[in-house]
Amino acid sequence: MKFVINYWRNPSGKAPVEKYIDNIDNKEERAELLSTIKGVQLYGTDAVGVEFRQIEGKLWELKIKVHGNQHRIFYVVLKGNEMILLHAYMKKTPRAPMNEIITARQRVKQLMEERK
Repeated sequence: MKFVINYWRNPSGKAPVEKYIDNIDNKEERAELLSTIKGVQLYGTDAVGVEFRQIEGKLWELKIKVHGNQHRIFYVVLKGNEMILLHAYMKKTPRAPMNEIITARQRVKQLMEERK
């Protein structure tokens, strides 16, 4: 299943995942990460170079490893194939840090309230 990928935006219109990607200094790493996200858009769960993991309920995470760095992007899927990228961070510990999960949960809640 192909996905329509959108970025969650805060009330001021900023997209934190977009900012996270833009702030990656290594241009090749940034390009590879964007290419992997594009692969998810085109090939869905069959995309190469990414793992999908359910965190809880509707909250899932993309696990993408590029240039030795492990990037994590939390997302939700709405209306069948609309994937909303909520929050991203670079993995440095064995488990997802609770503060990262809390941020993603808050964004899911805001998104659901906006979509009512």
